[in-house]
Amino acid sequence: MNQSAFVLELGFEEMPARFLPDLEQQVLARLPGMLDAVRLTAGPLRTASTPRRLVVHCESLCVSQRVEEELLIGPPWKAAFAPDGQALKPAMGFAAGHGADVAELFAHDTPRGAYVALRKKAGGSPALEILPDCLRELIAGLSFAKKMRWADKEFLFGRPLRWLLCLLGEDVVPLSLAGIDADRMTLGHRIMSKGPLCVPDAHSFFQILADKGHVVLGGTVRGEMITREGEALARDKGARIVWKQGLLDEVTQLVEQPRAVLGGFDPTYLELPREVLLTSMEKHQKSFGVEDADGALLPYFLTVINLRPKDESLVRKGWERVLKARLEDARFFFRVDCRATAQAWLEMLDQVTFLVSLGSMGDKSRRLERLTKRLAGRLVPESEILAGRAGRLAKMDLVSEMVKEFAELQGIMGGIYAARQGEAEDVAKAISEHDLPLGPDSDVPRSMLGALLALADKADTLIGCFGLNMIPTGAADPYALRRTALGICRIVMEHGLRLDLTDLLRDAQAGYVQTAWKLAPEDALGRLMEFFGQRLRAFFLTQGRSTRVVDAAMGSGFADVCALAARIDALDRFSRENGFVASVQTFKRMANIIRKQAMETEEGRLLNGEYREDLLVEPQERELADAWRGIVPQWDRLWAEDAFSDLLGLLKEIKPFVDGLFDHVMVMCPEADLRVNRLNLLKSMMDRFDRLADFPALQV
Repeated sequence: MNQSAFVLELGFEEMPARFLPDLEQQVLARLPGMLDAVRLTAGPLRTASTPRRLVVHCESLCVSQRVEEELLIGPPWKAAFAPDGQALKPAMGFAAGHGADVAELFAHDTPRGAYVALRKKAGGSPALEILPDCLRELIAGLSFAKKMRWADKEFLFGRPLRWLLCLLGEDVVPLSLAGIDADRMTLGHRIMSKGPLCVPDAHSFFQILADKGHVVLGGTVRGEMITREGEALARDKGARIVWKQGLLDEVTQLVEQPRAVLGGFDPTYLELPREVLLTSMEKHQKSFGVEDADGALLPYFLTVINLRPKDESLVRKGWERVLKARLEDARFFFRVDCRATAQAWLEMLDQVTFLVSLGSMGDKSRRLERLTKRLAGRLVPESEILAGRAGRLAKMDLVSEMVKEFAELQGIMGGIYAARQGEAEDVAKAISEHDLPLGPDSDVPRSMLGALLALADKADTLIGCFGLNMIPTGAADPYALRRTALGICRIVMEHGLRLDLTDLLRDAQAGYVQTAWKLAPEDALGRLMEFFGQRLRAFFLTQGRSTRVVDAAMGSGFADVCALAARIDALDRFSRENGFVASVQTFKRMANIIRKQAMETEEGRLLNGEYREDLLVEPQERELADAWRGIVPQWDRLWAEDAFSDLLGLLKEIKPFVDGLFDHVMVMCPEADLRVNRLNLLKSMMDRFDRLADFPALQV
């Protein structure tokens, strides 16, 4: 079958860098299936993008559809044809509906009898006729965080479309979209080679775009160019670039012809903290810092421009002039802040609103002081005073001049200012870390005080928002409460903190005095714990844990997050051992009997896990009781040591005796006293094993 190269280029006004990688992934995820659905056989697809274009390319796309024979089944033969073979209305309607002659119909035997059937060939149409509708559906279906409409067009897209190039071999695919007809014309680099440029065939596209259009199409290639040129410039200064992968990815998607340029600034600006200098460069100028071998910043920065200028020094001076203005502002703010005092800032916090009905940031800082101190009293009592001080000062930099200008430095500047004002090193460190983690891949606080302060801050926010019924719904989460809850869980797990989530949240709730809640405190707390359960379940599932293991472990409680993580690990290993299914079936049966009786009978009120030796009359129940009596001390010791894998081993040890009871003894016997005693023997085991997992949830 004849094949040709295929290329589609969507040209648009500058697209936000964050949109482009996702657009490429959407195309790769959808287009192969769409082509196969319309019987177009294609080789591997490749995508590439720049701020002004999205390109889809295939080296080999069949120029016509595959021809496939379909077996079409119609009405029953007896209803479609008379005994003499005369076609009736059902047969004629079936044939006409498929554009066939009645003579082409035949009987097809099925288990339900003979049915009218028709063999019909489908496909064979030219790809040039099939592709337009397919590509139009693909493009219209691309999703964006935000779409826009332009001029009088009804079509929605991330940015206005300006040109379409679509070629199959030498032929233009007759695609029309948003008032634009596809052709063989492309545009090059906006300054270096605007175009238009004529592309004779799909194979020539990349060469023409690179040589005549001066566009480096591949994002990976652009990124490698930036790092290679940047590192070479830094080596000449005996330095190295402070690369940030996220910023490098963003810069790569901002240019079509990258050029690394090394600029400089007055060394006197090095009096500013490292974080301020890097933020000024990275956030506002999309530039990278430069440091020496010891990690000290140097008075240089690396920026990336989108052209190869004739006079690079002129471009460099422009960037240096803009950065100087930023650094001058930062130095002014820093010097003003250094003259202020923590006490003055704390007083100013009383004039800053936290959230509606939740008081001021001053109120929040006093709550953090109490809650962080309380947490430290439980976990690190020797640091209780320092923890309280860190909580009190955590939000003071919100009223600093620097944070008003650079909001992303909140907390970081608080730590810097606390150290400059003579606060203890642990206090300053905790303040600088208390906003962490900033996302699912961000680091958690490294210091213990930082971890406790972060827990207090996040718990206070969650309790406040849930009390006001500001609970995330669907995709809406304006206060990032999902991230906040997950942050608490990650801090607890990564620091190995043995605390009860319910206790933490109750303590946070107690910090609010005379607050006009919209939800009753117990209702808000219950819904918040459900919220934590959802976040934990999603977290462990994304870690590759099986659904049944996660659900079983969480069914036994999740307030102790560290213990939950350890139980999931133990259950995960146990689920891969020989005998897992048999063990689970035994204890699932036990759990189901106990729960059914507890819920559905009067005897359920008598089930307390206490059984009488004198009522054990059958050999198998006496053997089970003797074995369990020997295991209980081991259980209690292993439980105190969090030895969850060993505890699951005890489950296998007691299993034969439980099976013996079920095989030879009627648990639900007619005698009420014997029946309740046997149920209590089982319940004494389930009361302990239920702490490990909800065995019925394992679904084996």
